[in-house]
Amino acid sequence: MRGEIPNMIRKFPEHFLWGASTAAHQVEGNNVHSDFWLMENINGSSFTEPSGEAVDHFRLYRGDIGLLTGLGLNTYRFSIEWARIEPEEGKFDETAIQHYKDVLEACKEYNVTPIVTLHHFTSPQWLIQAGGWESEETPERFARYCEYVMSKLGDAIPYVCTINEANIAIGIKKIMEKHQSGGNAQVGINTGMMTRMQNYYAELGKAFGISPQEINTFLAPRSDQGMEIIFRAHTKARDAIRQVCPTASIGITLSLYDFQSVPGGEDHAANELYEEFLQFLPYLQNDDFFGLQNYTRSVFGPDGMLPVPEDAETTQMGYEYYPQGLESVIRKAFEHLNKPIIVTENGVATDDDEKRIAFINRALEGVHACISDGIPVLGYMHWSLLDNFEWQLGYSKRFGLIEVDRSTQKRIPKRSAYHFGSIAKNRTI
Repeated sequence: MRGEIPNMIRKFPEHFLWGASTAAHQVEGNNVHSDFWLMENINGSSFTEPSGEAVDHFRLYRGDIGLLTGLGLNTYRFSIEWARIEPEEGKFDETAIQHYKDVLEACKEYNVTPIVTLHHFTSPQWLIQAGGWESEETPERFARYCEYVMSKLGDAIPYVCTINEANIAIGIKKIMEKHQSGGNAQVGINTGMMTRMQNYYAELGKAFGISPQEINTFLAPRSDQGMEIIFRAHTKARDAIRQVCPTASIGITLSLYDFQSVPGGEDHAANELYEEFLQFLPYLQNDDFFGLQNYTRSVFGPDGMLPVPEDAETTQMGYEYYPQGLESVIRKAFEHLNKPIIVTENGVATDDDEKRIAFINRALEGVHACISDGIPVLGYMHWSLLDNFEWQLGYSKRFGLIEVDRSTQKRIPKRSAYHFGSIAKNRTI
C-alpha cells in the first residue's frame, strides 16, 4: 500500500548516511601490481578491454569528492587497493598510504563521512602466486595488511568493510557449472567470457608463474575450503583492526538477491538463502554492522531458478529491473542477523537516466519503510558515483550518477545525480 500513496512524505533520520560507492580498480587506473591488471593485459584475455587509466580517480579524487558533496551527499564509500599498499609481500609502500591519507583528508575537508573497503575483488599478484584465496596463509596475510592500513589511517575511518561481496564466488561457481554443462547461464555474466577464460588460462599460468589450476583469484570459483578461508580472513582482519583502531565500526558486505519462489520452488529459494547468506552468520556475529548489496531478484520454481520473463524490463547487465527487491532483502537480513545495516551498493546499469531516477525512488521508498518499522538502516550508498570499468565487461555498462568522458576525463553529472542529491539534502522521498 505504501507505494500506492504518491503524495506521502517520507522523512529520513537526521544523521542518515547518503552516499555513493566506487572500487579502487574500477576508477583509479594503472593498478599495475594487481592480479586483474595482469589478467586484463595478457594475450587472449577474457576482458573486453583493459582498465588502463580508468577514470583517473587516483589523480582526480579531490574533485570527485567535491562533486559528491556539491550534489548534497554526505558519505563516500571507496576502497583501498591492497596491491598498491603491499606490491611485494611484506613491503609496504608509504607513498600509497600517503595517497589514501590524502583522500581521507579530502573527505574531512568536504565534511564527507568515509566508508572504506579494504578488499574489493582485486589482490596483489604475489598473493595469487602464493596460493591466492585457497591458501591457508591468506587470512593471516590479509589481517596483516588490514592492521597496517588501519594503524596508519584508522583514526580517519569511522566505518570499515573488510571484504566486498565475500559470497560472490558461490554464484560464479554455479554459473560456470551451468555453462560447462550446456545450461543457460544468465543474469549479468558474459558467458562468452567464460569460454575465452578456459582458452587463456594456460597463458595466465605462465604470467603468474604457476600452473593454471593454482590460479585462485578472489572471483574464481571457490571450494568449500576457499569460502571458509575468505570468512576467516574477515574475522582475523576484524580482530586485528580492533586492536589498533577500537573506535572503528567494522563490517563486511555481501551481495544478496531477493530470493523469491513460485509454488513448488520454495525449497530452492530457501536453499539459495542459506548458501548465499545464512551459512555465514556465525562469522558475522561480532561485526558492528552489515553491508548489504542488492541489484535484482531471483525467482525459483520446482526445477530451480527461472529465467527472467521475456516481457520483463532488463538492465544493461541482463538483470531484471527490480528496485523493490532492496526492501525485501533488508528485512530478511535484519530478521536473521539483527544488526545495523548500511546499503553499501544498490543501483542500475542503464543509459536511460529516467529509469535510474525511478530506480532510486523505488529503492528509497523501501529503505524508508524498513526504517519506519524499526530496522536500523544507517545509510544508502548508490552504485556508483562514476561510470567506470565494469570488470570483464569493460566500460560499456553505465552505473554512474556521473558520466565520464574518458577522452578528456571530464565529469558530467546526470539528472539522476541532482535528483538523488536533492533527496539527500531534504531527507525526503
